[in-house]
Amino acid sequence: MADDVRRIESEIISTFASTAGFLGYSEVHGKILAALLISQEPISLEVLARKTQYSVSMISLSLDLLEVLGAIKKMKKPGDRKLYVQLKGDFIKLIKAALLVKLQKGLDEATSLLQGYEGEIERIENGDKGKLFKSLKVLEMELGRMNEYMNKLSEVPIPQ
Repeated sequence: MADDVRRIESEIISTFASTAGFLGYSEVHGKILAALLISQEPISLEVLARKTQYSVSMISLSLDLLEVLGAIKKMKKPGDRKLYVQLKGDFIKLIKAALLVKLQKGLDEATSLLQGYEGEIERIENGDKGKLFKSLKVLEMELGRMNEYMNKLSEVPIPQ
C-alpha cells in the first residue's frame, strides 16, 4: 500500500514537472515545486530528494535558483540541523512571474538582434537593401505588438 502511494505521488510529481517545463522551468525545478506544493509545509532536503528522485546535491543547487526567483524559502527548525524548504507565496503568481520573465527575455533578445541587423543592412550596396529594411521593420512592428500583448497579459488578475 505504501509503495502504491509513493508510486502515485512520484507520477504526479513527474507529470507536474513536465507541465512546469512548458513554463520555462527545468524538470528538476518542476519536481521540486510539485513536491513542495503537495506537502503544503516545509520539508527537508533529504525528503525533497527522495520525493523528486534527485540527489541532495542536485536539489541543493536547484534550490539556489528557485530562491533567487523568490519561489521558495529555506529555513532551519529550532533544535534541528537539517535544512527545510517551503514554497514562498502564491504558486500561480510564481508561475506567472517566471513566464513573463521568460517571455520578456525572449522579446528583448529578438529586439536586440534585429537592431543589430540595421547596421549590417546599411552597409549593403545592392538593390536588396530596401527589401531587407522593409522585412526588418515588419518584424520590429510584430515584436512591438507582442510586447504590448505581454504587458496586457501581465495585468490579467489571478483567480482566487
